Amino acid sequence: MHIPPRIPLLSVYFLLLLAIGITATLRFCYGFHSMVYSYILPRHSNRAGLSNFIGLQTTRNFLSAQDDSVGENKEVEENDDGRISVSVDDRLYRIRISRAPGIDWGTDLSFSFVYVRAMDPSGEASLLGINIGDQLCELIPVITKPDDAAKAKPVNLLGASFDFVMTSFASLDWSVSEMDLVFFRGNKEELKTLCKGEADKSETETITITIIQNKGSPQEELKRLQAPIGVNVRQYLEDNGINVYQSVTRWTNCKGKQLCGTCIVNVTDGLPNTNWKSMDEASTLRSNPDSYRLSCVTFAHGDVTVETFPPLNADQWTR
Repeated sequence: MHIPPRIPLLSVYFLLLLAIGITATLRFCYGFHSMVYSYILPRHSNRAGLSNFIGLQTTRNFLSAQDDSVGENKEVEENDDGRISVSVDDRLYRIRISRAPGIDWGTDLSFSFVYVRAMDPSGEASLLGINIGDQLCELIPVITKPDDAAKAKPVNLLGASFDFVMTSFASLDWSVSEMDLVFFRGNKEELKTLCKGEADKSETETITITIIQNKGSPQEELKRLQAPIGVNVRQYLEDNGINVYQSVTRWTNCKGKQLCGTCIVNVTDGLPNTNWKSMDEASTLRSNPDSYRLSCVTFAHGDVTVETFPPLNADQWTR
């Protein structure tokens, strides 16, 4: 009579522990994947709970293939799934890219109309020909399993807020490794013009930058310059012959790369018309008034008054 061999109790315990360990590892990896997306993507968001869409509530579907005519009676592709038709305008293009494209997303003070702020030079986006400044318009997850086709719904991002766009990326199913993105090769105003079906405007809106130099001294001077909206303060002042560096830092600065922290200005009026301070900028200027800014990372979206060479606290005496 044959008696089957008994499995040692220790082996059973080992197999159970192995199964539990594999399950825990898979759950951790999935949770870590989601956590990385939640951390990396929203890191530039400065406000939460803002309106998801501004300016295009009534026109954001203008580029949808559901429209019969767009702009100057251009023919639209017959897409019945709500996707944006890139045939509407030559500046629209669709590109398939991995979930980690190497893109640093940005937006202006409206916290909407997300665009490509920067790219990893060796990243996929840069290699595929995406340009810095291109506006993001649509996201479609690439689904490989036929059973999951319902998950491949297009997400219209025309005029969407930064938080909405980042949430759309972070909420992609873990099985999605690629996505189709639609970009507009132009600025926000050009995209809004296209969405409204209007002719492109030749005039560029401008703002006024008032500069106070040598405040409180006999050499005090006041200058007013007209600048395009969204201009970088340091670059624009330097281009107009206005020095923002004190002492020897005029020759030893980092040329606007936010490495030296020496291009300090005081935005005495119109501070809400500039972009928010990053944590790094706030840390560099922590012992100075809130109106003090590093001009190399300050962008003006409305009229501002800027004082050069403001008095600095002791920990920045070399600047």
